[in-house]
Amino acid sequence: MTKTAASDMATQDIASLAPPTTSFVSRLITYGGWAILIILLVTSYKAVEMGNISRLVEKWGNTQSVLAEYMHPNFSDWRNYVDKMWLTIQIAIWGTVLSVIMAIPLSLLCASNIAPQWIVQIARRLMDILRSVNELVMGTLFLVAVGLGPLPGVLALALHNTGVLAKLFSEAVEAIDVAPVEGVRATGGNRLHEIVWGVFPQVAPLWTSFALYRFESSARSATVLGLIGAGGIGQVLFDNLNSFDYARTSAIAIVIVVAVTAIDFLSQAIRKRLL
Repeated sequence: MTKTAASDMATQDIASLAPPTTSFVSRLITYGGWAILIILLVTSYKAVEMGNISRLVEKWGNTQSVLAEYMHPNFSDWRNYVDKMWLTIQIAIWGTVLSVIMAIPLSLLCASNIAPQWIVQIARRLMDILRSVNELVMGTLFLVAVGLGPLPGVLALALHNTGVLAKLFSEAVEAIDVAPVEGVRATGGNRLHEIVWGVFPQVAPLWTSFALYRFESSARSATVLGLIGAGGIGQVLFDNLNSFDYARTSAIAIVIVVAVTAIDFLSQAIRKRLL
């Protein structure tokens, strides 16, 4: 190899290590995005009362007295707390399972590589509505329909999670490798066979991971649903908050943290085995 050839190869190697250049339009979009973010932060500074953040220091005495009660949790009624936390987890389990059952067919209708475009648009807008309506609002509607208890919480979580999971599931379907689907079609399979044997095996692990994430979120959301009388640990939590019993509130918060942490560890272990 001549010195000139070696020099050319070295130059090419150095050039390959250089960072890729971006176009003017791409840089303009990036800088424009940062500029919009800064403008939004500046214009919303007064609206969100960021100027009053000094009150954290000025009224530290009041905060300190409340924290002193929180530092002495009262576990005298711990059996009731554990029972209510278990009910909250059951609400989350049912809400998640029902949402998965509904999200699977709806996600196929939302996937542009599976359903016709006019069906995709209708299904996606329906899922947008389900995602945008908060669980508390849905829970209030079901509370009127079926009365107090855990059932309104289950139904509220099921509908809201359906909107979220259908979107996530459909994006996974749109990202599949088409080769297995074409292979099923080449063997004479119909549309249902293509979905069952070509689509589901590819997306099943990712779908399971998404469902576990939503279960974690549902366990926390089910706690908040106790505010409207949907049962579970949240109802006991808000009752004690309203009565200013911070020692019992602290004990309930600890039970919630322990339960959510355990759920997080369990779901992580399951996801590692799947992915």
